[in-house]
Amino acid sequence: MPNLTSPYEFLLLEFSDIRELQILHFFVFLAIYLTAVTGNLLIIIAVALDHHLHSPMYFFLMNLAILDLGMISVTIPKAMVNSLLDSRSISFPACVAQVFFLVFLGGADLAILTIMAHDRYVAICNPLQYETIMHSGACIQMAASAWIAGLPYGILHSGGTFAITFCSNRIHQFFCEIPNILKLSCSDLYLIEVGFLILSFTISGGCFIFIIITYMQIFSTLLRMPSVQGRKKALSTCIPHLTVMFLLVFTGMFAYLRPPSNTSSDLNILFAIIYAILPPLLNPFIYSMRNKDLKTALLKLTDFGHFPQSIPTAEEASSGL
Repeated sequence: MPNLTSPYEFLLLEFSDIRELQILHFFVFLAIYLTAVTGNLLIIIAVALDHHLHSPMYFFLMNLAILDLGMISVTIPKAMVNSLLDSRSISFPACVAQVFFLVFLGGADLAILTIMAHDRYVAICNPLQYETIMHSGACIQMAASAWIAGLPYGILHSGGTFAITFCSNRIHQFFCEIPNILKLSCSDLYLIEVGFLILSFTISGGCFIFIIITYMQIFSTLLRMPSVQGRKKALSTCIPHLTVMFLLVFTGMFAYLRPPSNTSSDLNILFAIIYAILPPLLNPFIYSMRNKDLKTALLKLTDFGHFPQSIPTAEEASSGL
C-alpha cells in the first residue's frame, strides 16, 4: 500500500456487519455510558453540595469522578454513533484528540490516586498534623498538579504516535488506541512513541510502588490501633481506593503489556473494554458501597435534593471518615 503520511480519516474496527447487531451494540454502549455518567455525576454533585463531605478525601474523589467522566466520554460516544450510522470512520483530528485525552486523563487519574494514598497516610498515620498538612490550599495545589501532570503525557504521546508514516488507515480497535495505531507504521519512527511508552511505564511504576509502600505503613498503623471501630472506619476509606487503583493499573497492563501481535479482534475489544470502560463504570459503585457517609449523601441527593447545611467538625474534616 502507498504511504499515508496524514490520512484524511481512519477506519475503526467494526463490531458486526449485521444491522440488527449494530443497533444492539448501540443500546449496550448507551446503557453503559448512561450508567457511568450517572454514577460519576452523582458523586460530583453529592460532594459539592453536602458539607459533611467537604474534606480532602472527598475533594480528591470528586476530581477522580470528573476524570472518569471524561475518560468514558472520549471513546463510547463515537462508538455509539458509528454503530448507529453503520460507519467505521473517524477523522484524523478526532483520532488525535482521542489519543491525547485518553492519555491526559489517564495520567491525571493515576496522579490523583497517588495523592489520595498520601491523604490516607497522613489521616491515619499522622492525624494530629492532618489539618496542617492537608489544608485547603495544599489540596487545591496537589489536585491542580495532577491535572497539569497529565498534559505533557497527552502531548508527548499524541505527538509521538501521529508523527509516524502510516501504511494503512485501518485501526483494529473501536477507538484510537496507541498500540494498534503503531502497528500501521511504515517506518522506524514508531520507536519514538515506544520510548515515550517505556518512560510512562517507569513513572507509573514509581507511582504504584509509592502507593504500595504507603499502604504498608497504613496497615502497620491500623494493626496497632486499639479501637476496632476506628480500624473498620479507616479500612472503609482505604479498601475502595486500593480497589480502584488496582483496577486502573492492572487493566492498563492488559492493554499495553500484552503480546503486540497474534491477538484476535475479539480479544483486543475485550482488553479495551477492561481498561477503558470498566474503571469509569465501576469506580462510583466501589466507593459508594463501603463508604457510609457517601451513601448517606447520595440518598439525600435523591431525596428531593435535601442536604443539611451544618459544617463538619475539625475531627470529621481531618479524618475524612
